[in-house]
This record gives sequence, structure tokens and C-alpha cells, in this order.
Amino acid sequence: MKKGLNLFVIVAVLGLFVSGCASAIPMGSLYSDISFPGGVGNGDVAYTKVGKATSNSYFALIAVGDSSIDAAAREGGITKIKFVDYKATNILGIIGEYTTYVYGD
Repeated sequence: MKKGLNLFVIVAVLGLFVSGCASAIPMGSLYSDISFPGGVGNGDVAYTKVGKATSNSYFALIAVGDSSIDAAAREGGITKIKFVDYKATNILGIIGEYTTYVYGD
């Protein structure tokens, strides 16, 4: 009985590492620290302000915060968005931080 339980636990843990969810954000199974481009405004890349909004996840069970483009624009006092970038950091699915950066005037 114990051997069967051990095998089940091993298969379950391996399944977590090899299974993937379709995502626009590239995520590593053990650690992720990536930046990637988001939406682009009118093509003019000159900007005077930057806004930042962050949300966090814990144990892949709880996620809190507002990392929307609107929240980042409000935080930076931006009314005319030029472009948007994103940054995601995740460690073993235990702690995750997702940040949206908005650049504009």
C-alpha cells in the first residue's frame, strides 16, 4: 500500500512540472523573471510619465491586486498612453508578482 501511495505522489508532482497551461506569458516551472511588451499606442514613443500597477499571487491559490493598464495610468497621472510593458516574476508557483508599466503623458 505504501509503495502505491509513493508512486501516486511522484506521478502527481511530476505532472505539475510537465503540465502546462496555455498562456500568453512565458512561465518557467521553477522560476520566472521576464519582461515583455504589451499594447502599443499611437506609435510616438516619447513619453514624460510612467505609471506602475502590481498584483501578487500566493501558492497559486490566492491572487490580489490590480495590475490593469487603467490602474497603472491612474498611478502615473497618465491620460494619453504611448505604450505598455509587463513584468512577471514567479517562484515555484508559490510567490508571483505581476506588474504593468504604462508610459505616456
